Amino acid sequence: MVYSNLICLGLFVSWFEIMNKNTLSLRDSIISAALEDAAFDGWRWENVLASGQKVEMEEDMIRAVFPGELTDVLDGLADLADREMLRALADIDPETLKVRERVKLAVTRRLEFLNPHKEAMREALAFWALPSHSLQAGQILWRTSDRIWEWAGDTATDYNRYTKRGLLSGILASTTLVWLNEDDPAMPRTLDFLARRIDNVVDVGRLLGKFGSRFLPVKSGKKAS
Repeated sequence: MVYSNLICLGLFVSWFEIMNKNTLSLRDSIISAALEDAAFDGWRWENVLASGQKVEMEEDMIRAVFPGELTDVLDGLADLADREMLRALADIDPETLKVRERVKLAVTRRLEFLNPHKEAMREALAFWALPSHSLQAGQILWRTSDRIWEWAGDTATDYNRYTKRGLLSGILASTTLVWLNEDDPAMPRTLDFLARRIDNVVDVGRLLGKFGSRFLPVKSGKKAS
């Protein structure tokens, strides 16, 4: 009986994983199709429906994979950019790079993926800038920061984890604004700004780390030096 239940559970988990992958693939296809139109018409739900139909998606299917409509679409766009960033980093061993080089490389790869879609991203940022969307916008920034730090090898679970991700979220936001206003696809001004911001944040992070190790309680029982 227990063995049969385990088999059923395994089949259910496999089915669930397949469904998730299929849903993700459908979402990516629709978002990719909508990117072209968004550069000219902005992000509108009716345009997403039309773009989905261009790739032979029925309206009911589009609504099923984006139940939150435009909010889910733009959340999915950010998620797609994150996954493309990680795919571009897959062959790179972060241990061969300094920490600041890892972070810079990850942000650069993400911007390189988005470079052909700069106008669509401008429209997306206008959507997230609305006060009613600010909370989710912050969550999406945090998610990207978390994925970058995870790839970079950060395994901190204490206050440092939140400090690093919070600081990187600020870097992502300000660097994106510089990127939007640069016409050169090689992004020299953006990358220079990014490098300087990372240097500043790494210095601040070290200072906060020293402060934390001196004044925060140590769980291991050792006294802070």
